[in-house]
Amino acid sequence: MAASKLQAFWNHPAGPKTIHFWAPTFKWGISLANVADFQKPPETISLPHQAVVACSGLIWSRYSLQIIPRNANLFCVNFGMAMTGIYQLSRKLGHDYLAEKAEAALDEGGPQVVERD
Repeated sequence: MAASKLQAFWNHPAGPKTIHFWAPTFKWGISLANVADFQKPPETISLPHQAVVACSGLIWSRYSLQIIPRNANLFCVNFGMAMTGIYQLSRKLGHDYLAEKAEAALDEGGPQVVERD
């Protein structure tokens, strides 16, 4: 049984004998690099780059579900790209805009700390 599943995978139109398998497999490097960047400070994140990663991932995820033969590897890698890009975008936007609001509140005499004796 396992041999027949392995043979079916090997002979699949999007299996390891085709570029349709290897291109998405190597594309995982982009998602893994994005995951490695989760530890970097948000001010170093490139907003345009992450927007392209997120949008590209969403567009190609949709595409991978429409083509025949269906390519699960292509869908997974693009969905992973979209999710890591969206997460990085949320980190960047949160840092840029929430930090500005906090600074503005402090400049306007916002929350003040009162010490008690």
